[in-house]
Amino acid sequence: MRMRIAFRAVLTTVGLILLSPAVAHAHGDTVKVVVTGQREGHVTADVTWENDGDAVEEAVAATVNAVSADGARTLGPWRLVRDPAATPAGWTTAESLPPGAWKVSVDVGFPALGHGELEVGVPVVDPAPTTGGPRPADASSTPTGTQTQTPTPTPTPATASEAPAEPGTGPAVWWTTAGVAATALAGAAVGILLRRRRARAQ
Repeated sequence: MRMRIAFRAVLTTVGLILLSPAVAHAHGDTVKVVVTGQREGHVTADVTWENDGDAVEEAVAATVNAVSADGARTLGPWRLVRDPAATPAGWTTAESLPPGAWKVSVDVGFPALGHGELEVGVPVVDPAPTTGGPRPADASSTPTGTQTQTPTPTPTPATASEAPAEPGTGPAVWWTTAGVAATALAGAAVGILLRRRRARAQ
């Protein structure tokens, strides 16, 4: 079983090797590589056949290298992969360039030879604003540095039980009046008794 699988793999490899010259002969001997720029740091390129401009449908074996503008930094080699967001001729890199100016070169070795280069600039992306910052002042909130004045309660009219006592109507006045009345009655009673005694004595 293993020998059959290995034999089929060998036949497939040989078939691809034999088929590649035929495909290359149909489109030409070289491919055209146009480095189109970058997208979020990922290098983008179009790979087409030199003679007829058709997109390369086969697998492309290519390396991508990048050198900073001052020559102090180098990145790569990276490989090209299909770019699903581009045209059939579009390719890109899985890796991304850091912000800065870069000279990018792409060298294709299969299915045919090709070369392309371009100077690209990767901008600095500002970080997304974080949440939890100062909230805008609420119109209903009290401004800082001011004091909230509480409304002064409107005085309500005093009830009959809370009204101040009028002059001459307090408890002391009542007891005084009662004492005078009692004294007057006692005096009247004494006067009557004295009159009766005098009448009896006569």
